[in-house]
Amino acid sequence: MRKFLAIYSRELRYYFRSITAYAVISIFLVLSGYFFFSIFRFYNVLSLQAIKNNDFSGNLNLVDGVMRPVMGNISVILLILLPLLTMRLIAEEKKQGTFELLLTLPVSDPAVVAGKYLSALTVYAVMLAATLLYPVLLMVFADPEIPPVLSGYLGLFLMGASFIAIGTFFSSLTSNQLIAGVSTFGVSLLFLIIGWAAPLAGPVMSAVLSELSFLVHFESFSKGVIDTKDITYYLFLTGFFIFLTLRSLESARWRS
Repeated sequence: MRKFLAIYSRELRYYFRSITAYAVISIFLVLSGYFFFSIFRFYNVLSLQAIKNNDFSGNLNLVDGVMRPVMGNISVILLILLPLLTMRLIAEEKKQGTFELLLTLPVSDPAVVAGKYLSALTVYAVMLAATLLYPVLLMVFADPEIPPVLSGYLGLFLMGASFIAIGTFFSSLTSNQLIAGVSTFGVSLLFLIIGWAAPLAGPVMSAVLSELSFLVHFESFSKGVIDTKDITYYLFLTGFFIFLTLRSLESARWRS
């Protein structure tokens, strides 16, 4: 535990002593804030129109009209920004020549991977926590449903955890941070949009593609439904890529 905490604190200090965490968090908040402002403004326009049409007003609510679209846009922002957090985790060690030294230290591979992974996950949690201002603002001026908002944030956290696990794995494969970042983006994008091909496939393949899609599993969270199937999917995917990362480090240790 002490060795894990040493690696975790070292990685976390790196993020906040360099510009990396501040740049990623700032860009994330600017983009998510822009989407929240734009979507909420559009919702207000629809609300004003609904005043003149009572039949239409029943279809408006803050969760479906504001928070669900905002969370959908946040998932796309994460796809772009989280590779910037993960691409250096192990690739930088290899580039600077400290990776071989790390392998010779009396530190287990699980402690190394856990320390690096959880440091990036902590930065992501800070990013996501900062956006809680949006539902708080809605609660100040209106009365949105809280359970769907909380379940939506749970879905975003689990999705981001999977993105980070994918990024950690690809960072362990190369010493080039750009290659690690692009690979993470490409694979994460594939998991995000793979469900789009489901309507074009046969019944069996359509079900498989849907089950592999990040968006399909996130949809339940955004509607306020917490299904163990969706939680299991994200946890399995995260664990699978962490397992691959451990096998990658083990292979590098044997080669060295």
